[in-house]
Amino acid sequence: MAKKLYVGNLPYTVDDESLHNHFAQFGAVDSAKVIMDRETGRSKGFGFVEMTDDTAADAAIEKGNGIEMNGRALNVSEARPQAPREGGGGPRRSGGFNNNRGGNGGGGRREYGNR
Repeated sequence: MAKKLYVGNLPYTVDDESLHNHFAQFGAVDSAKVIMDRETGRSKGFGFVEMTDDTAADAAIEKGNGIEMNGRALNVSEARPQAPREGGGGPRRSGGFNNNRGGNGGGGRREYGNR
């Protein structure tokens, strides 16, 4: 079974391919994924690497943690399972202004002074 590694403090210029190539020095890499921000399309500075061999994954953690990549010291550890998100079901409401026109609803124009 593949072991999943967390890789933090990635340079923002690193992409999936360069992450894969960097970890290939420790053994066979199944997958490498840099996490991207949905809104900006830029790297969030961390990613995940899956390695087939546990021994190679352990070597990647031991030798890869603290090693510099493009001037930044990487944080490499075994990935923890993702924590469940709060909230859950139900419709999502977007924030912002309501569409009431007039009144105290916030969306209308308020006039002050003499009429």
